Amino acid sequence: MFSIRVFTLLEKTLLGSPVQFIWQKTLGNFLAVTGADHTVKIFDRHGQKRNEINLPSNCVAMDWDKDGDTLAIIADKCSTIYLWDANTNKTSQVDSGMRDPMSFLLWSKVGALLAVGTTKGNLLIYNRQTSRKIPVLGKHTKRITCGCWNTENLLALGSEDKMITISNQEGDTVRQVIISSYNTGLGPVSVVVGKKTLFLFNLNDPDNPIDLEFQQRYGNIVTYRWYGDGYIMIGFSRGCFVVISTHIREIGQEIFQARNHKDNLTSIAISQSLNKAASCGDNCIKIHDLSELKEMYAIINLDDENKGLDQLAWTDDGQLLAVSTQRGSLHVFLTKLPVLGDACGTRIAYLTSLLEVTVANHVEAELPITVSVEVEPNFVAVGLYHLAVGMNNRAWFYILGENSVKKLKDMEYLGTVTSIYLNSDYAAALFEGKVQLHMIEGEGLDAQEERETRLFPAMDDKCRILCHALTGDFLIYGTDTGVIHYFYIEDWQYMNEYRHPVSVRKIFPDPNGTRLVFIDDKSDGFVYCPVNDGVHEIPNFPPTIKGILWENWPIDKGVFAACDDDKVYTYVFHKDTIQGSKVILAGGTKVPFSHKPLLLYNGELTCQTQSGKTNNIYLSTHSFLGIVKDTGFNELKQILTQTLMLKRFSEAWEVCKLLNDQSGWNELARACLHHMELEFAIRVYRTIGNVGMVMSLEQIKGIEDHNLLAGHLAMFTNDFNLAQDLYLASTCPVAALEMRRDLQHWDSALQLAKRLAPDQIPFISKEYAMQLEFTGDYVNALAHYEKGITKDNKEHDEACLAGVAQMSIRMGDIRRGVNQAIKHPSRLLKRDCGAILESMKQFSEAAQLYEKGQYYDKAASVYIRCKNWAKVGELLPCVSSPKIHLQYAKAKEADGRYKEAVVAYENAKQWDNVIRLYLDHLNNPEKAVSIVRETQSLDGAKMVARFFLQLGDYGSAIQFLVMSKCNNEAFTLAQQHNKMEIYADIIGSENTTNEDYQSIALYFEGEKKHFQAGKFFLLCGQYARALKHFLKSPTTEDNMAIEMAIETVGQAKDEALTNQLIDYLMGESDGMPKDAKYLFRLYMALKQYREAARTAIIIAREEQSAGNYRNAHDVLFSMYSELKTQKIKIPSEMATNLMILHSYILVKTHVKRGDHMKGARMLIRVANNISKFPSHIVPILTSTVIECHRAGLKNSAFSFAAMLMRPEYRNKIDLKYKKKIEAMVRRPDTSEAEEPTTPCPYCEFLLPECELLCPGCKNSLPYCIATGRHMVKNDWTACPNCDFPALHSEFKNVLQSENICPMCSERVSIVHLKKIADCTPYLSPEEMEQ
Repeated sequence: MFSIRVFTLLEKTLLGSPVQFIWQKTLGNFLAVTGADHTVKIFDRHGQKRNEINLPSNCVAMDWDKDGDTLAIIADKCSTIYLWDANTNKTSQVDSGMRDPMSFLLWSKVGALLAVGTTKGNLLIYNRQTSRKIPVLGKHTKRITCGCWNTENLLALGSEDKMITISNQEGDTVRQVIISSYNTGLGPVSVVVGKKTLFLFNLNDPDNPIDLEFQQRYGNIVTYRWYGDGYIMIGFSRGCFVVISTHIREIGQEIFQARNHKDNLTSIAISQSLNKAASCGDNCIKIHDLSELKEMYAIINLDDENKGLDQLAWTDDGQLLAVSTQRGSLHVFLTKLPVLGDACGTRIAYLTSLLEVTVANHVEAELPITVSVEVEPNFVAVGLYHLAVGMNNRAWFYILGENSVKKLKDMEYLGTVTSIYLNSDYAAALFEGKVQLHMIEGEGLDAQEERETRLFPAMDDKCRILCHALTGDFLIYGTDTGVIHYFYIEDWQYMNEYRHPVSVRKIFPDPNGTRLVFIDDKSDGFVYCPVNDGVHEIPNFPPTIKGILWENWPIDKGVFAACDDDKVYTYVFHKDTIQGSKVILAGGTKVPFSHKPLLLYNGELTCQTQSGKTNNIYLSTHSFLGIVKDTGFNELKQILTQTLMLKRFSEAWEVCKLLNDQSGWNELARACLHHMELEFAIRVYRTIGNVGMVMSLEQIKGIEDHNLLAGHLAMFTNDFNLAQDLYLASTCPVAALEMRRDLQHWDSALQLAKRLAPDQIPFISKEYAMQLEFTGDYVNALAHYEKGITKDNKEHDEACLAGVAQMSIRMGDIRRGVNQAIKHPSRLLKRDCGAILESMKQFSEAAQLYEKGQYYDKAASVYIRCKNWAKVGELLPCVSSPKIHLQYAKAKEADGRYKEAVVAYENAKQWDNVIRLYLDHLNNPEKAVSIVRETQSLDGAKMVARFFLQLGDYGSAIQFLVMSKCNNEAFTLAQQHNKMEIYADIIGSENTTNEDYQSIALYFEGEKKHFQAGKFFLLCGQYARALKHFLKSPTTEDNMAIEMAIETVGQAKDEALTNQLIDYLMGESDGMPKDAKYLFRLYMALKQYREAARTAIIIAREEQSAGNYRNAHDVLFSMYSELKTQKIKIPSEMATNLMILHSYILVKTHVKRGDHMKGARMLIRVANNISKFPSHIVPILTSTVIECHRAGLKNSAFSFAAMLMRPEYRNKIDLKYKKKIEAMVRRPDTSEAEEPTTPCPYCEFLLPECELLCPGCKNSLPYCIATGRHMVKNDWTACPNCDFPALHSEFKNVLQSENICPMCSERVSIVHLKKIADCTPYLSPEEMEQ
């Protein structure tokens, strides 16, 4: 609140104290002041003295009438009443006719009655209108000191005679009340008694007056005021003021109490219009808000008033507060300014003092300009370059410079101006139902130029203008006949008009004038677009709205705020939505008391306050502008809703990023579609990965037809009825039909097709019929299928005819349906109709259709159901279903036609039945047996077994019983008929249980058949008993019993059993040692490879001695391979023996291939170890001599021939060669070519190629299994089977003549022979193992 001092009247002006003053009632334009100088001075509200009334003596009392037109004054010891007329500034006098001096004066609250009381208790009532005087003598016996009127023109008077009288306007006493002690001061039937007590008197209950006493510490009652609904504020001398209520239930209670002043309180004042209370005392004034008394609203200090303050009074409108002081001066303060202001674009002008206007533009950061004006204005208007202020019918115009203001002119209009608006060049003033448009800087009203000025409406138009507005291009006004006119200033003519049913009270165009909000006589609000004459009612529009502010922020073009006294409602005009243009209410914002909104910019509302300042408020609908990162989820959801309402999609995008919630993105996308913002919608859908929507929107974004585009978007948002309306209004109405078809809204589609595309009706009918068929409405489906037949679209008509056939059958018209189906080319239709007929139990027709459709299985099945076996037989060759063959077979068997039945059973894969028929009826056991063997049927095997049992062929019976898993029956049968060997042979080859094996073993044990008993004890895992029986078995040629005994011990892994068998083999038990090969096999079975190796060497030696060199080689090779596999070191004796034996075996290979040199070299190696071949010494040496001779190794031939000439060999030489050999010895030829050398694979030392011990590194060298020579690194390969090394080139040559490995005798293909680059594993196998 302001505490600006408007003016001060010093004691010099008033000449003495105490000072009396009184404000003009209602208007508050004048202040009457009197001191001790016999004059009453009248000042205006700016402190200018307007008149001075001279009195014969000091003023006793003065009062203004209810309208503030007349001031009445009475003076001491004078019988004249002085009346000053505020309108004419003239003073008149009225003779009271009273002889005694006057002491009291008061105007009525409702009429022109003036009550005057005298010092002797007499009363005069003077009627100002009629000049009638009513003297009432003896109203009181002593001086009348106080009194008051009420609204019913009853007058209460208080007197020093301790009486209160209540009189009517004629002066008649209505009631009298006696009070105990007396003090001045009387309110509406309330009296202060003895400065301590407040006496309350109720006219309706006169017998129960109330005395209210207060605490002694408060001091005396100085003054009191009634306010509100029966509340009294009382001021006490010691600085306290107290509020009490006169409500019955609260009476006597102190509602509020405060000590406002330290020493004393002299006066209190209440302004109902400001809702404020003020108290004065000491040297300050304290102001409280009546709605919140605890809060101190303002304090006005008067530090120079050291004597203290006296009386306090407010003008009725609360604008000015006057206070008199003890020393005789008077101060007037401004406490409320008229809230006058205007805006043009972002520039605002507002009243900052009674004679000062401030022009500011906060948005563009311009410095405020203050303009001192000549009069206290009633209206203010601002334009781009001008300011207008004025009152009544005058306006003063100012030019606004950058830093200065220049008064341009003042202008008088033809009536009192209600409002005025400015643009850059023109002013438009509204007065008495007319608008005058004139140039601001023109030559004056008398200029001749046409565009200088114009009065609206024209003379012939009888309407009254109720409101107007001025934009850059247009003068717009609304009339009492409901017409809104647009006058285009540039062309100086009317451009547009809109007729509304009722009168237009207020109009508010947006900054461009392209949209306008108007309020009509019913207090309804509308948005009007002059471009297309569109009018849109504003929803939820409060009737209390005083004004509209359009958003000045360029981006928010459709936003406007509707303001009433305490709230601002934010509305948004959405011009382009899929539903057309519409207005929505976005929200409401509370506005503080007495704030007048002037400007709206980006959600910020600039308001003017009573104190002459501006205050900025953010609309609650724009709370997203202050968003912070840690805003809560629910709050962000609300903010998102706000941004979407205001079409602030960029802000909504940021909110969605913070929300990080799918539903938020979807909401934004839907809003974009609603507002037809396709690019933004695509961006959103792309972000959330909705590919379908992105592709759909990309396809339609180039459409220029607004309705068609809106229709597509409405369809995307599932508003199909709206989409249809929009499609029909577009240039492509058939889109509505396509949509309904896609949605399967067939009724709607047919209706649309009749109008838009009759040629599509058959196709829609067919699709509709298919849906009706699906839902079971066959009657309508049939009708629509029939409608769908076009007679010129073959494929479509076939589908319709198929539908007709099916629906006819379902409706019971079977003949028509079947005929239609038979005629129809479709197999599927025949199948479907057959299925329908079958479900209806119409079997013969169903089977007929199945057969026609070549569904033979189904046809045969249905023929079977109606027992038509002849037809079934016809169809059987085409039937694949085993079930049907089975049914047919059963029927044929029942008829005794077994051959046909057996064929059908075979087709049905019912082998048991086939076997049964072959055995029981067709007497063909061979076929039955072959089927059992082929199919392994258990039941079939049982049947065959029974058949053979009946024939007495027990062996076959046992065989088939075992096959059918009937082992117990087979065993019993074998026992009974002494066929256990047969049973044992069969069961031994089957996977059978140990119990079965044991029972056989026990049988053979009983029969003393040791070998068979041992065999079956081995199978059931009873190794000890098995070994016992094997050892008891009589010896046979193949020694199978010993072989089985070795296998038993190998499986048992039991040391006792092993030792038992070893003793047997060594002849410990019977003195007959067995062949060493069995001992070898035993060690191998026990995996005792070292012992096996030793045994193998012995066996090989025996075989060698017996001349079985190949056997000896194979024994050693198999042992060598086994030891190698088990990673056991091979004994050198074994390796050497194998090498010598292998060299001997290679001789045959070389000689056969005609390679005598290689053969001779191998024979030399064998002959050098001839002791290992004792049984063939002479033949081997003879062969050596012959092969060396052939190979040209004469010296070697001679040396071995000489050996043969020894006496022990000479007579054993074959006679064929004897003479030749003797001749060689007699005539020796010792010439011999040296053996070629090749490098050692270990140390590269060159040594003869058949030498296997390197003199350089002393290593035994690996030998080639193809030639017997030592290996060479760069020509290395190995047998793929036994992994023995060979020279690659030589092995290839060998394999070309015979593809068998000389070492392992396995087949080898040259293709699988690979040259080995790294031969390290063969040279040092021990290292590789480590």
